[in-house]
Amino acid sequence: MNPRWPQPDPAPRGLYLITPDESDTARLLARTAPLLAAGVTWLQYRNKHAGDALRQQQALALQELCAAAAVPLIINDDARLAKSIGAAGVHLGEDDGAIEAARTLLGPQAIIGASCYDQLPLAERAVGAGADYVAFGAFFPTRSKSGTRRAGVELLAQAAALEVPRVAIGGISPDNARTLVNAGAELLAVISGVYDAPDSVAAVHAYRECFHVQ
Repeated sequence: MNPRWPQPDPAPRGLYLITPDESDTARLLARTAPLLAAGVTWLQYRNKHAGDALRQQQALALQELCAAAAVPLIINDDARLAKSIGAAGVHLGEDDGAIEAARTLLGPQAIIGASCYDQLPLAERAVGAGADYVAFGAFFPTRSKSGTRRAGVELLAQAAALEVPRVAIGGISPDNARTLVNAGAELLAVISGVYDAPDSVAAVHAYRECFHVQ
């Protein structure tokens, strides 16, 4: 077992919810609060269209919301923002800075994740650099990113030897999620599958059912 997940605390498992590009902070909070209560494992703040001031405002507001719900908040791309609001950690893409630098900034207890796309060698290097989890995808067609690389389900099994949680992302629905869970994904990262669902709370429960979580 990777020493960054000490016993008796279990490795995280379940729905890793990612926020949409929402410009209205009050609306973002109103949409997110019931989802946290429904059983989200982690929340990632991601807003590719927001300026620095709005990102700071939204991240701080979400941190307060997550703290009340006892849900770790991960910040997409920006370790300095994570540090400034006291978030649980940061998620880094391949162009978002070094894992070692984020660790130095955020400290040993921070959760640091890395996008590894469709590449096991990227995941191996990320874990070697100190990443706490690795994310693969897109596994299915997705609207959240253009030109995404497609990962094969077998990659999840191949990454088991890394002994860190594996996150699956990209076009995941309750209908196709069990394939990923059965292949070894500990966390399912989802945006539109929850936020754009007719009943977002019901969608959270549907994803949780893929892990047989009651």
